[in-house]
Amino acid sequence: MASRGIFSQLTELARAVADAARSTPPADEPQPPAREPAQRAPRLRREPTPAERVEPAYAPERDGEPDPGEVVWAWVPYEEDASRGKDRPVLVLSVDPSRRGREVVALMLTSKEHADAERDGRRWMDVGTGGWDSQGRPSEVRLDRVLHLDASAVRREGSALDERVFTRVADAASRLHGW
Repeated sequence: MASRGIFSQLTELARAVADAARSTPPADEPQPPAREPAQRAPRLRREPTPAERVEPAYAPERDGEPDPGEVVWAWVPYEEDASRGKDRPVLVLSVDPSRRGREVVALMLTSKEHADAERDGRRWMDVGTGGWDSQGRPSEVRLDRVLHLDASAVRREGSALDERVFTRVADAASRLHGW
């Protein structure tokens, strides 16, 4: 009896796959550009001003809210096209509750190696591994791109960065941006 239910489910799945294959246009037909889902609208609150003062202060709390010193996950727009982006880990430098909503000032992280990225103006610093990456890969933080995000853009906490590493990152970002 149970196998009959599985057979019915497999038959239904096969029909759905066949229907999808029939409705997919041939590869040589031009395809409209893919669009991000509506809930993936850009979440960058505003463009930061170069001389804006940021005061990083290590204060992580496991409370579900973004706090300075934590690596959290948020939707970050691409530099070249702010209408597109991806969900990625960011290091929270500060949170400003005085702005409408709550503004999170952060730096993005990546697990890709950027040893030669300085030639195009990008500055990266190694921060090691942490609970934000389930595969335990070493990460780098991008120092030259400061993100100002609405706190509602933060999807989840990853983990707190070691305080000494946070201080090194905050000092390097402060020197680079003149805070």
